[in-house]
Order: sequence, then structure tokens, then C-alpha cells
Amino acid sequence: MTNSVKDQLHAQITGALKGANFPIKTPADLIAAFPMGADTTCQVGDVKMTAGDAGKLLTASDFPFKSADSVADTILSRAGM
Repeated sequence: MTNSVKDQLHAQITGALKGANFPIKTPADLIAAFPMGADTTCQVGDVKMTAGDAGKLLTASDFPFKSADSVADTILSRAGM
């Protein structure tokens, strides 16, 4: 996984959450914060991830999230990027 793919996915995740109200305290609130909910999709080349898929990588102890950057960092780290 190249850094550019990770960086582009990070930018897409943070961009999708730009209108969200932080802190986000629950997984349901996080999914609701994405423009198309669980169907919101970030894709770079053949790497594709929906918000629903990303949400499965998170645990209750990850919450609350204080920023879109922390959401993106946590998701990408758990995805092995």
C-alpha cells in the first residue's frame, strides 16, 4: 500500500465527515455522520471501502472521536494501511 493511496483515502474520509458534529460518541452516530450513511464509499484505484465496512474495524473503546482526522487515522490503521 503506497502512502499516496493511504493519503487519498484519508482525504476522502475526512472530506466525507467535514459537516459532522464532533465529538462523535457512538458507532451509529459515526455512520449517520457520513453523507450516504453506511453506503458512503471511498475509493482509490482498486482499493474500495464503505463507511459500513470501515465501521466494522472500530471498537467501542475507539469512541468518542474528536475529529475527522482521528476517525480516518483509526480506520486506516485498523485496515493495515
